[in-house]
Amino acid sequence: MRISDYIVNVLARRLFAICYTYRHFHFWGYDDKKDTLPENFILISNHQSLLDIPVFMNFLRDREMRFIAKDTLGRHIPLVSEMLRAQEHCLVPRKAKPMEAMRYISDFGKRVVERKQIPILFPEGSRTRNGDVGKFFSAGFRQLSESTGLPVVVCALDGGWQLRDLRKLVTNLKNGCYRVKILRIYDSPKTKEDCNQILEESRTLMQQQIEYWRQLPTNKK
Repeated sequence: MRISDYIVNVLARRLFAICYTYRHFHFWGYDDKKDTLPENFILISNHQSLLDIPVFMNFLRDREMRFIAKDTLGRHIPLVSEMLRAQEHCLVPRKAKPMEAMRYISDFGKRVVERKQIPILFPEGSRTRNGDVGKFFSAGFRQLSESTGLPVVVCALDGGWQLRDLRKLVTNLKNGCYRVKILRIYDSPKTKEDCNQILEESRTLMQQQIEYWRQLPTNKK
């Protein structure tokens, strides 16, 4: 656990400071809705890069977060895999049948509620190649909502799609930026229709925010 605690409490917070110092890479975290966050909640966001994980660790550094991810992230990724396994994040087997995947998420939901942790779900499932918000899959979100009964916080992020692989990391890190912002807070959904409405509205909000950000220079918040 020492390694995983170091990643969460130290390394994730220093990562963007190091990137700024050496490559003038900006991290823009918008704090305007942080003081309205409920004590516990589900967080949903668009998904662009493995760096989305340290982004949220840096942005919500006073919260204990747990991610839902494919089990492949629990292997062969330096530091990240160790953290995901040691801290009992939800690692869903890639080849799991739908009912089996839902059991993983349901058990995870009950666990994070008991431990007062913040579950984070990327409804797209996979990272997008161009940074635009992809199709949302509703089953995992509905299962997580049902098993936790928590309100829902919607966030948008942008910048990670330009750092998807080593080649892009080398060419796009300099003078680049990563942005993350809380867009809306919903009461706990009670029905399937509530869940679908939240996802539909959230996807639109995320895409609108991304399009606005892309009109800004990278060195302007």
